[in-house]
Amino acid sequence: MLQTEFEFTLPKGYLDAHGNLHRRGMMRLAKAIDEIVPLRDPRVKANPAYSTVIVLARVITCLGALEEITPTIIEGLFACDLNYLHRFYLQINELEDESDNTTAQNLQSALKSEELQGTISPG
Repeated sequence: MLQTEFEFTLPKGYLDAHGNLHRRGMMRLAKAIDEIVPLRDPRVKANPAYSTVIVLARVITCLGALEEITPTIIEGLFACDLNYLHRFYLQINELEDESDNTTAQNLQSALKSEELQGTISPG
């Protein structure tokens, strides 16, 4: 039987507005539509790197006590957790060659840009 969902534990965790830390979650295998839909989003048209945020929000099925994962939650992750999720996404979807993956390229671009600008915040 094909495994379609995978458990993960974030290095730092997502800290919600109430001070609750969420570290354990589930990610499902991506479907073609998960990488196509973000291309229609105006936020991606303005900043192609944002597609990574949308893709991760679509494929993460839960995070701690959170059952609905939105782009806003992904935006609130610590940079090391975003990087971890990106690598986990590549691993479970067998997309290890980052040079052939738009999501991988967009995430790398976003992280470099935000690190240089000092705009990555803990949430």
